[in-house]
Amino acid sequence: MDLKLLHTFITAAELENFHQTAERLYLAQPTVTTHIRQLEHLLGFQLFDRVGKRVRLTAAGHRFLPHARRVLATYEQAVNDMTAWWQGYDTRLQLVTSPLVATSVLPGRLKEFTQENPGVEVIITTEVSPAVGHVVASGAAHVGLARQPSSHPDTTSTVLYTDPVVLVAGPENAAGADWVELVGRHLLLTGNHPMYWDALLLAVSKRQPHLRTLAVDRVDITKRMLEEGLGVSFLPRSSVMRELAEGRLVTVPVDMELPIAATYLILPQQRELPAAARQFVELLKRSFPDGVVPGMEAGQSTPAGKE
Repeated sequence: MDLKLLHTFITAAELENFHQTAERLYLAQPTVTTHIRQLEHLLGFQLFDRVGKRVRLTAAGHRFLPHARRVLATYEQAVNDMTAWWQGYDTRLQLVTSPLVATSVLPGRLKEFTQENPGVEVIITTEVSPAVGHVVASGAAHVGLARQPSSHPDTTSTVLYTDPVVLVAGPENAAGADWVELVGRHLLLTGNHPMYWDALLLAVSKRQPHLRTLAVDRVDITKRMLEEGLGVSFLPRSSVMRELAEGRLVTVPVDMELPIAATYLILPQQRELPAAARQFVELLKRSFPDGVVPGMEAGQSTPAGKE
């Protein structure tokens, strides 16, 4: 059986639309239809019902879907295993992390780990924080790092480190401005962290009722906008340490209590970790012995322009 048929079938089952399936797989729509017909002919069952412009799995399609996923996953695992073997790796560490963690503290820890463990192939997947626990629970990753605890019952969540939330802006925007005046004058970029924004926005609006907000769901995009002089934002200090050190962003003193952001280590509840994953977890714990990012004290505040 051509595995492309399975890939097309699984994608069509997820999207319930042949046109969208064709776009995702970079195929012509008639090719998608042909793949499904060929698979139906091989199996001897109709896999989809056509309902207007959409498609729905038949009972046979629902029954076949988990088998198709297992076959494709086994094939991909075999290819990855052989590739790793050819490249000289003897074991694998699979991580799932939120983008914010992936772009802040993770690279330094991975550099240390790979230097100490050259025989370990590291595979990194990024997911939004609420999804990290589900990936770990499914077995698709050994270790998860997220900005909120996992809601999945088959996982455990432990605070790895905390860091203060700070008000940051581009140097030109922040120059000589009181923070209340600053957030009233510029757009406040919100939505870039899953935990603290609702309560923080309520508190800020009590001091500055004339807020204009712009929701941005990614920290890297938020930082780029700030560097271009578009708005101000409240961000975990660990996520902007490099920009602060290089003077591309500055912190602005705030005379009210700000939240403390936490990063969570998410592990499977009962499944035993392989040796490489246990070593990485130990390295993470050594890296944050006091529960804070090295070189950064919780609650530290820096005057604008003094980074």
